[in-house]
Amino acid sequence: MGYLDCIFDLYGTLVDIRTDERSPALWEAMAARYREHGAIYTPQALADAYFRAVRDMEQSEDRPADAHEAHPEIKLELVFQRLYRDKGVAADLDLAVETGQYFRRCSLDYIRLYDGARELLQALRDSGRRVWLLSNAQRIFTMYELEKLGLTGYFDGIYLSSDYGVKKPDARFFRALLTEQSIRPEHAVMVGNDGACDIDGAKALGLATVYIRSNISPREPLPAADYVLPRMDLARVGEILIGT
Repeated sequence: MGYLDCIFDLYGTLVDIRTDERSPALWEAMAARYREHGAIYTPQALADAYFRAVRDMEQSEDRPADAHEAHPEIKLELVFQRLYRDKGVAADLDLAVETGQYFRRCSLDYIRLYDGARELLQALRDSGRRVWLLSNAQRIFTMYELEKLGLTGYFDGIYLSSDYGVKKPDARFFRALLTEQSIRPEHAVMVGNDGACDIDGAKALGLATVYIRSNISPREPLPAADYVLPRMDLARVGEILIGT
């Protein structure tokens, strides 16, 4: 098959995760954290302000003129900073990042690797393939989680949507990886659990595709990937990519 570059999605592909950003307990904890720094919100008012700020930033007029056809991504630390400033607190980015990481801890039910994730990545590296991460994710959350799960060292490069202002299936996000790392699409494969973001986005640029239906895949028909796994099976992904 000749895949020299293997590109992976993260959440739902290598990592199983569940969060609840609507939990009343989360917003009680967040209101207390903001109050500690002088920003007074009720839990419900803070939740409403957070989701409104996310929506407003995604629709910002500062985005490129053609962004209505794209898939914008924001930096969530700027949302947490804005929530302080809306209450007259001059929060710097360090405080905003710390608050965002606290938000993630409070909203996280669990995070764990799927069976065989490390073994798959190690086998790919041992076989001489280059291994990349291309994830719709926030740096302030994901870099810590990669370290906690022991995954960081398996990747030749880590590409997170919050660093690029766009997310999969936007071609610009894929092209950032392909161009910066001199990856030839005909020798590359994308592995993911989302038919629209991972499979359709990669196919549009000429990459081979492997789809895995996981417990957190979108409810959608099975996509027209080159390989379709109807359930989580990373051992089978290794067989496909390495040919063993």
